[in-house]
Amino acid sequence: MTKIFDEDMSAAFGTRAIHAGQRPDPLSGAIMTPIYQTSTYVQEALGVNKGYEYARGRNPTREALERNVAALEGAKYGFAFSSGMGCLDSIMKLFRSGDHFVVGENVYGGTYRLFDKILRNYGMTFSYVDTRDPQLIADACTSATAAIIIETPTNPLMRLTDIQAAADIAHSHKALLIVDNTFASPYLQQPFTLGADIVWHSSTKYLNGHSDMIGGIALVDDDDLAARVQFILNASGAVPGPMDAWLVLRGTKTLHLRMERHDSNGREIAAWLASRMGEDKVFYPGLASHPQHALAVKQMKGFGGMISVETGSREAAARMLGRVHVFSLAESLGGVESLINHPAEMTHASVEPARRAELGITEGLVRLSCGVEDVGDLIADLDQALA
Repeated sequence: MTKIFDEDMSAAFGTRAIHAGQRPDPLSGAIMTPIYQTSTYVQEALGVNKGYEYARGRNPTREALERNVAALEGAKYGFAFSSGMGCLDSIMKLFRSGDHFVVGENVYGGTYRLFDKILRNYGMTFSYVDTRDPQLIADACTSATAAIIIETPTNPLMRLTDIQAAADIAHSHKALLIVDNTFASPYLQQPFTLGADIVWHSSTKYLNGHSDMIGGIALVDDDDLAARVQFILNASGAVPGPMDAWLVLRGTKTLHLRMERHDSNGREIAAWLASRMGEDKVFYPGLASHPQHALAVKQMKGFGGMISVETGSREAAARMLGRVHVFSLAESLGGVESLINHPAEMTHASVEPARRAELGITEGLVRLSCGVEDVGDLIADLDQALA
C-alpha cells in the first residue's frame, strides 16, 4: 500500500508533478527514480527484509508513481495497474454478487463491455442512467446499490456529471462514488474535493502523455478501503511492469505543461469548428453553447483537448478521417500527438448499435484528441479535411 509523503501535499501542482513521491536515489543520488527491473528481492534472514518480498506486491518504481499521482489527485494512496481496464476490474472486486451499481449511460465502451458482458454473469446488476440529471441517479438507487460509477466528461459525447451531487446521493445510500477522471486529468478536475471515494484513470492517456505504454491507476483516501485495494492488487496481480510505471512517472512531470496546451488548443479548435459546422454539431464543455458549460466552469479548471463533432453521416465521417494529415486515425487519446477516430466503429464498437443510436453515438460522430502541436496547423488540417 503506497501512501504519499506528508510534505508532498504542501506544494503547488507543478511542483508536485515533478517531485511528489520521489527522492534522489540513496545509492547514487540519481535524480530520476531508478527502474527496479526485478521479480524478487533477497531477504536478509528468515522473516527479515527491506519491506520488499515479491514484485507483484511491491516495486519501488511503481510505488514512486503511485505516490506521485496520489499527490496530484489529493489522495493518500495510489495503486498502479497494468491497464485502465485491469484497474477497473480490480476496483470491481471490492464488491460481490448481488450488489447493484448506478452507472452513467455514456461510459467508455470498454467499461460497458466489462459490466454488461462479464460482471453481469457473476450476479452484479447495473442500471444505466443519464447522470447529467442527479434526480435520475437518485431514482435508480436501491437498497442493494453499492456504488455510483461516473465518467465526466464522458467518452465521446462530452457530457458532465455534477460530482458533488452524485457524491451526496451515493453517501446517502451508504454507497461509494467512483469517478473515471481520465478525460480531465488531475490538473483540470479534482473529484476528491467534491466527495469522490475512488478516482481512477487510464494512465495510458494524459498521465503518460506520450502513447508509449498501457496502464491504469486508482486513488483512494480512506485507510480501510486502501487496504482492501492493496489486497486485491496483490491477489489478482494486474500490475504494471517497472518500465511502464517509469514511463508514466516521466510523463506526469510535464502534465501541468501539457494540459495547458491541450486545453488552449481544444478551446481554439472547438470555437473554430463551431463557427465552421454550427454550435449544435460540436460537443465541447468549454463552449458557451454547451448545455453544461456552467457546471464545467464550476467543477473544472479547464476543458481539455477532447472534442466530438457530428458530421452527419458515416460517409462524411469517413471522408474527414481519410483526409487528415496532422491528425492520425487511431484509437486512444491524451498523447502529445493529435488523434482522430470514429467512436461507433472504434472505441464504442462493443456497444450494441441500437444502444449507440439511443445515446447519440451516431455513424457520423467523430472524436478528436487535440495534441500539443501548433494550433494553426491543426486547424488548417481540419479545414482541408472538411473542404
